[in-house]
Order: sequence, then structure tokens, then C-alpha cells
Amino acid sequence: MELRHLRYFVIVAEEQNVTRAAARLHVSQPPLSRQIRDLEAELGVELFRRTAKSLALTEAGKIFLNEARAILLRVDQAVETVRTVANPTRRTLHVGYAPSLTVKLLPKTLMIFEREHSGVRVSLHDLSSEECIQQLSTGKIDLALTVRPPASRMRGQTFEHIADFPLCCAVATSHSLAGKNTVPISALKSERFIVYSRDEYPEYYDSLKALFRPFGFEPRVGEEYDGVTGLIAAVEAGQGIAIVPSSLACMSGQRLKLLTLRPNLAPFSVGAAMAKKSSKFVQGFVAAVKLAAKEK
Repeated sequence: MELRHLRYFVIVAEEQNVTRAAARLHVSQPPLSRQIRDLEAELGVELFRRTAKSLALTEAGKIFLNEARAILLRVDQAVETVRTVANPTRRTLHVGYAPSLTVKLLPKTLMIFEREHSGVRVSLHDLSSEECIQQLSTGKIDLALTVRPPASRMRGQTFEHIADFPLCCAVATSHSLAGKNTVPISALKSERFIVYSRDEYPEYYDSLKALFRPFGFEPRVGEEYDGVTGLIAAVEAGQGIAIVPSSLACMSGQRLKLLTLRPNLAPFSVGAAMAKKSSKFVQGFVAAVKLAAKEK
């Protein structure tokens, strides 16, 4: 097994289509299909369920996708560590980010930033919105990609809007609503909601209640989770539904069904929080993420 097998598998899993994956990887389709089948043969399990028009991850494939992503991330980190040792003067930019909001933006952002600032290493920190603001205030990170913090928390800092993502209703594929593409908000009144922890994501918890107030009810909150992985797992297990930005689709894949809400709610916004007097590298990263947002 080689690293390219893992990279190919991850892209095919994300696209759920070999033709699109081949175009994204700039390779031809037949060799890519062979690479995936070779990987399955070596593992001794099927990673995909195949139909005439699409691919779907098997249970083994879902587990292997998480492991493959972790391995590739560790490899990338190892490469950056070696480069830093070889060049101790190389600058490191610490970026905090909320995964569910930035998963579509970060890969393209990193490519653009690397092209313009090849001598700067980017260290990514997976943080809650509360942790982003705390670590930005103490100087542990240089900027944070997150939702807009309350004005009272932005002393000495500024916030630049990057992108908006529509809000969707995430349900398990076995849920009674999963056969639909849209759902009226009134139909959610009796549902149990899976939410982010109110301690780690206070703005999410407060905004969720405010969103439904005009419709005459407050969401019936069930489990709280301090990260997106737990939230996805809980919804997939049928413990409840969740209101999430559409960008979550990149992380949940076919594990969840994302339904369009009717009427539409105000979108979830993501932006860059940083010190008012920021370095040229921080400004360069913000410019890169804005360009990535335009191309998304």
C-alpha cells in the first residue's frame, strides 16, 4: 500500500464518483478505478458499494476514510516539521478554524497561500468558536476562521466576512424525513435536536433558539457535543436531528441527509477574526481564503 492509494481513495470517497475524482486528480479514469480495486484487494474488504451511476462507502469504507485522512494529515505534518528543522528561520502562521464551516475552504486556501508565501508554514488548530477567541486573545493563534464573535469579545480585534453557507436540517438516512429534499420548519417542532455544546459554541446555542422563535417554538434540545464528529455520529445513530451549515456535507458524506429548510433561514456566516494590527502573512492568508471562497 502506498500513500497515493490513500490519497486516491479519499478523493473518490469525497466525490462519490470516479469520473469526477479522476478530473480532480488529473488522472484518467481506468487507472484510478484499478488503484481503488487494488487497495480493496490488499485490504480484503470492499470499501465501496457500486451501482451503475454512483459509489457509496461501505461501513468498512467509512472507517477507513477517517483513518486514511488521519494518516495523510500526519504525513503532511511530518513534512512540515522536517522543513522547519531544516530551515529554523521559517515563519509559522497559527490558524484556528471551525471544521464544519471551513472544510470546503481550507484545502484551496492552503494551495493559494503556499503559492504566494512558500516560506511560511501554516499550523492549523481545530478549535471550537469559544477556543478560537480565547487563543486569539492570548496570542496562541494569529487568526481564527469562525463565526462572528460578539462585539464585546472583539477588543483589539477585527473581523472580516468571508462566506455564507445556507442552513440545512441534517437527519439520519433512516429518518422518516430522509426521503425528502426539503422540509418545512413547522415539521421540526416535535423533533429532538442534537446541538453543539453551549459552553464551547455559545453563539450556536443562542442563535438556534432565536432562529425558531418566529415560528412559535424553541427546539427541544437532546444531546450536546463539543465537536462536529460527535454531532455527526449522534445524528447518524438516530439520536436526533441537527441544524447545520451546508458545508457539513463535505464531512458527513452519505452518512447523513441534508434537507433544505423552507422558508429559508438566515445563512451561517464564516469570517476571519484577527488583531487589528496584523502581519502581512495574516493579511495574505485572509486574502487567500477570500479567493478560495469565490472559487467554491
